[in-house]
Parts: sequence; structure tokens; C-alpha cells
Amino acid sequence: MSNELHNTPEHDAERHKEKMRKRKAVQDKEVASKTGEKGLLLVNTGPGKGKSTAAFGLALRMLGYDRRVVVVQFIKGAWHTGERRALERFGDLVEWHSMGEGFTWETQDRARDVAACERAWAVAVQALARPDVALVVLDELNVALRYEYLDIERVLADINARPQSQHVVVTGRNARQPMLDAADLVTEMTLVKHHFKAGIKAQEGVEF
Repeated sequence: MSNELHNTPEHDAERHKEKMRKRKAVQDKEVASKTGEKGLLLVNTGPGKGKSTAAFGLALRMLGYDRRVVVVQFIKGAWHTGERRALERFGDLVEWHSMGEGFTWETQDRARDVAACERAWAVAVQALARPDVALVVLDELNVALRYEYLDIERVLADINARPQSQHVVVTGRNARQPMLDAADLVTEMTLVKHHFKAGIKAQEGVEF
């Protein structure tokens, strides 16, 4: 009889409620202990899809609070992407700079790639100096740093010199160790399965 009482839906519901109550108390205590606030350096890396998409989602969140966002795209050229179309609807709260000339295997010209990345970094440095910019998205910067198109120490020095409250998100595969060490948050996208392997091409609204 006692076992039957302990297996009733009412008993299970009460046990779940008590378990969640304890968990909430622990979670609330943890949250209450975090009182610091500063501009963050976030890095999205790894072989999986979604690094830039996550960064643009963060941009959308900032725009939801009427905060200014600057996007600087390295490597990628002036693609007509859904993210750009959507974010530019926020008017002068968004600045979008596509400074690359395509992936390195497309240009096949290191000097040209270096020059394009230098131009992009000059634009990025201007954004990093502006206290009115809440978020700077440095899309595919990790790729430029991997191929040493830019000096990573100079890049990190410029990022560290930004206004105290400004957030920066850096995307791209193969983030170098100094970038990982400097970051406040690192997210690695893991590839489990990709439709490209099954012969499905990049599609509007999914890849761009």
C-alpha cells in the first residue's frame, strides 16, 4: 500500500515541484552573485554551421534595445544576404561593411587578400573607437587571422582599446589561441551532419 501511495501522480508532481524549487534556489543564488558589467569579447568558432548567424542574432537583440551596431565582414564579398536585408531595415542604427573579395581559394592572390583585410580592419578600428556603438560584429575575422592577413597582436590591442561598454563578436573557423585567451565567451559550433554532403546546395534563407 505504501508503494502505491508513493507512485501516485500527486506524489510525482510534488516531488518534481520540490526538486525544481531547490534548483531555482541554487540558480537564483548563482545569478545574484554576478554583479559585474562590461563590454564583452565573444568568439564564435568551430567547423559547424551557424557562427555568423549567431552573431547576427546578437545584433538583432541589440537593435531591439535601440542600440547601434556595426558589421564588418572580412573575406566574404558583397553578398546579398537575408541577414543584411533584415538588419538594414533598422535604418541608421546599423552600419554594414562587406570588405572582402571572397574566400582565399577564390582570389588565389595573397597580396590582394591582405590588402582587402587591411581596408576592412581600418573600418573596424573606426567602429571600435566609437562609444555610441554598442556592438561590433567582426565576421570571419578568425579566417583572416588564421592566414595571417592581419597581425593578431595589433588586432587584439585595438579590440582591447575599445570603449569599456562596447561588445565585440568575432566569427570564423579556427580561432587562434591568443583570440581564445582574450575572449570572455567562446562558443564552438560542432558539425554533426550537413545537407551539403547529400548534394544539397546553399539555399536562400538558410545559408544566405
